[in-house]
Amino acid sequence: MRNFFAHKGRMALSAVAVLLSVAFVSGTLVFTDTMGTTFDKLFSATASDVTVSADTGKEDDEVSRTGRPESLPASLVESVAKTDGAKSAEGAVSSMDVTVVDSENENMGSTTGAPTIAGNWTKNDLRSMEITSGHAPRGPTEVMVDADTADKHGLKLGDELRTIAGSGDIKARIVGIASFKVTNPGAAVVFFDTATAQAGLLGATGRFTQINVTGAEGVSDTQLKKNVVAALDDSKAYQVRTQQETADANRSDVDEFMNVIRYGMLGFAGIAFLVGIFLIINTFSMLVAQRTREIGLMRAIGSSRGQVNRSVLVEATLLGVVGSVLGVGAGVGLAVGLMKLMSAAGMELNTRDLTVAWTTPTIGLLLGVVVTVLAAYVPARRAGKVSPMAALRDAGTPGDRKAGLVRGLIGLTLTGAGGFALYLTATADKAREGALMLGAGIVLTLIGFVIIGPLLAGGVVRVLSAVLLRAFGSVGRMAERNALRNPRRTGATGAALMIGLALVACLSVVGSSMVASATDELDKSVGADYIVTAGDGGKPLNPAAVKAVEDVPGLGHVTRLKEMPATVSAPDGTDQKGQLLAAERSYTEDLRRETLSGDLSAAYGDNAMSVGSEFAKKAGVKVGDTLSVAFEGGRTAKLRLAAITDDDTGLDQGAMYTSITTAERYVPADKLPLDTALLATAKDGGDQDRTYEALKAAVADDPTVKVMDQTDYKQALKDQIGQLLYMVYGLLALAIIVAVLGVVNTLALSVVERTREIGLMRAIGLSRRQLRRMIRLESVVIALFGALLGLGLGMGWGATAQQLLALEGLKILEIPWPTILTVFVGSAFVGLFAALVPAFRAGRMNVLNAIATD
Repeated sequence: MRNFFAHKGRMALSAVAVLLSVAFVSGTLVFTDTMGTTFDKLFSATASDVTVSADTGKEDDEVSRTGRPESLPASLVESVAKTDGAKSAEGAVSSMDVTVVDSENENMGSTTGAPTIAGNWTKNDLRSMEITSGHAPRGPTEVMVDADTADKHGLKLGDELRTIAGSGDIKARIVGIASFKVTNPGAAVVFFDTATAQAGLLGATGRFTQINVTGAEGVSDTQLKKNVVAALDDSKAYQVRTQQETADANRSDVDEFMNVIRYGMLGFAGIAFLVGIFLIINTFSMLVAQRTREIGLMRAIGSSRGQVNRSVLVEATLLGVVGSVLGVGAGVGLAVGLMKLMSAAGMELNTRDLTVAWTTPTIGLLLGVVVTVLAAYVPARRAGKVSPMAALRDAGTPGDRKAGLVRGLIGLTLTGAGGFALYLTATADKAREGALMLGAGIVLTLIGFVIIGPLLAGGVVRVLSAVLLRAFGSVGRMAERNALRNPRRTGATGAALMIGLALVACLSVVGSSMVASATDELDKSVGADYIVTAGDGGKPLNPAAVKAVEDVPGLGHVTRLKEMPATVSAPDGTDQKGQLLAAERSYTEDLRRETLSGDLSAAYGDNAMSVGSEFAKKAGVKVGDTLSVAFEGGRTAKLRLAAITDDDTGLDQGAMYTSITTAERYVPADKLPLDTALLATAKDGGDQDRTYEALKAAVADDPTVKVMDQTDYKQALKDQIGQLLYMVYGLLALAIIVAVLGVVNTLALSVVERTREIGLMRAIGLSRRQLRRMIRLESVVIALFGALLGLGLGMGWGATAQQLLALEGLKILEIPWPTILTVFVGSAFVGLFAALVPAFRAGRMNVLNAIATD
């Protein structure tokens, strides 16, 4: 206890590292648990006692490729209403395949990925909403909107909205505003009267997407479901769910999104914990070294090794408890901050739903204390091994040299094994096998570099010093010697910074290589001048937008592309379930695919198709063979194999092609998917820029439709990858912050350790300014040592990962030197920043008191 409180400042820096790591873990758990509570309340509130819908065999959140959701006949409502135990039943219409815009053509949908939902206003909606202004829609020109959307976009009664659906546009004025009784995470909701919803969203009257059944008093949802299933003529054609089952199914749709957030953030928290371990090891190692004489005296008067060992571990436990308790509290604050940030971005999360499960503080405390105690175990064990006489003579810890040799051999062995795993990754034939070896190689080389860090410190620091520090004369030489005085300490401090920068470098190389490879592939393979898509989310193009594009003057041709869910079967029984791309013959001009056998243009003839080389090899098929194609929602076709394309590409890898005419022959019109994309070229000799502007003007009424030329497409790809990398860099900043704390702590303890030495140097003429400069230069060289190792290691990982991407067609390795150099130079500034406080404190040291220090 005395030792703990005698070094409050040093312990505080280590406690901050524990606090940050625990806060990130606790904050992540609270944030995702709160999101789960919000969705659970919403789904429970919106679900009826029993819901009947069409059984499509698809995931509930899958985008409808026809632009219209699956529906039920209205006559079914009356049959269900007569079921035993049913109090009432009503038909509901709901579609997420819509875009809602205001009079200025601004999209009223969410910017966070939440859906835009259009439907009819029903009694079931009163479970979760109440009309707070105006009234429910009563005719084809009236619409009601939710209050959250109205607030976000400044909508009021009388404003006009246009709802763009697969069956056409619905123009209506706002006559009502309804507020959610529970938190709406961000969905935009509009309501019409039943007839308008049926005609505009389903393209037919007398149909509903689902039937909401309310049970009579005393009838359980489970019993009501059994009665409804028994009353249906063909129960297998329908999906019948209780309120809880509906809520659970809806929750499972968002669980994948929430798990990505949860495990991604926990992964970065784990990295921060790993970095914090080095900080704690360094702190306790230096504290033990400074108390060598004290430990010797305690051993001389009767303290056992176990008692000395336990005293250090008790200090670590106190540190872990204090840091963890504060971290759990900070984690709740972090979760609230994240909720506010998400609300500002458009995803509404309310603090009244704040959920702190008992497992959150338990996990936070356990992690913080266990990690801290484990990190302090090695210094504690080293303290217990100090013999009384050696300690009293300041002879140091016995066996250090031997332990260093053993550590070096272990580190070199692990590094060699990791390097061999990375070599196997680079020479792998299959990406899945290579990915396992890549993971092993990264882990082994990282651990190996951490262990051999002290061995590398001597050589690397001398090289850095020769380049950077010699210009500062004697002060620079002293800074170099200080950094080399304890290679183990320098290695551990640099390793903390190395981990974060290695990941930054690896991801930078992978991201740059992906962009360069995709750009090169586009230049070689894409012949189309313009690409038209329905934006993000995989939604199909609205038929009105397709017609508008086809009517643009100045276009040489427009190629329509459909994704047809189908199962392709070879004569030997080999099946492949996926998307069959249906296009027009001009697609061969828009996307140049290398053909290994046959004629690709013939695949767009009647009853013909092509397959990729991988499927052809696996199924043993050749040009001229007949394949069986079972179209989803349609009939099974017998198609002639007209071509085999090379799968060694980054675009349309493994794709199978057929013609739109063939697809239309076997799939009914109401089941035929809408166009996924359009590819277009300008007429020979035409003005491409003018045609490009005409294209954008033609689809301006639908803000979700994107028109891009090849330059735009490349930039969009670059921006997409860049946004992901920036987000990852932001999360890795936590590890770098903890690493900076480690540098600060190391320097602060080093200054205390060298108090007498500093006093003597000041007595023989070293100025305060020179002293501060010496400490800053020492910090800079340690930071650059960690950066050099981290960036070198990360670039090796990234280059190896690119070899795996090459198996998927992304063959260009590009090292982002501007980013690498910026990070390296930035590390020097990190070192300068970390040295500010220790250098200032050293400069204020009293010379006489310093000399008198024992």
